[in-house]
Amino acid sequence: MHSTGDAALAPDLDFPSDFERRPLASQGIYGSLRRRIVDLRLKPGELLSRAQLAAEYGVSQTPVRDAFFQLQREGLVEIFPQSRTVVAKIDVAHARETQFLRVALEVEVMKTLVSRGDASATLRARQILSLQRAAVEADDLERFAILDRHFHLSLCDAAGFPQLWRVISERSGHIDRLRALNLPDPGKTTGILDCHADILTGIESADAAAAEAAIRQHLSGTLSALPSIIGRYPEYLELQPES
Repeated sequence: MHSTGDAALAPDLDFPSDFERRPLASQGIYGSLRRRIVDLRLKPGELLSRAQLAAEYGVSQTPVRDAFFQLQREGLVEIFPQSRTVVAKIDVAHARETQFLRVALEVEVMKTLVSRGDASATLRARQILSLQRAAVEADDLERFAILDRHFHLSLCDAAGFPQLWRVISERSGHIDRLRALNLPDPGKTTGILDCHADILTGIESADAAAAEAAIRQHLSGTLSALPSIIGRYPEYLELQPES
């Protein structure tokens, strides 16, 4: 049974089944394919058949093609005209740039919340943190990852920047895939929970320095594990050649 907080959040956490056999607009197909790529159900290098996906979604090939173009703009698929479309490898340089952007933006979000001194600003994030702890206890990493995104979204909303998370999310396909590889590692979820708690405590106590330190530690976690990820999944990664 869901708690009150869980019930309130449940509609936000729903997403369409990937195999619903009903017509979907290209935007819906794009969103579904993007989720499957980001959570690694569709792996780097995997071939994507336009005809097969059109049959799966119950649509013509045109909206699938349009979704491919959107994913290509984010660097998540590679389209070889008259040949094939494949899931792109994880671009590590792109992931580093996105992490730099996220730190800059989320530190400013935190400073905005601290300056307002609104005790209710972190209420939703606190609810989500509780749900994340429950997801860890249930060994549900998929739900944990969804809740992780909602945690950061809730802080952007509370700061009065409801569209900011969209900007961040659209740039996060590569870093999010690195996180998906890193998330099952021992101690990773515990570390995320600790950082989330420290971020909220810093905001609630108006300690901007502590909150900023927690944000920086949190957002650097996956890249700090990069050597291990490269060692285990070299075939998934696009690395810059050494000069």
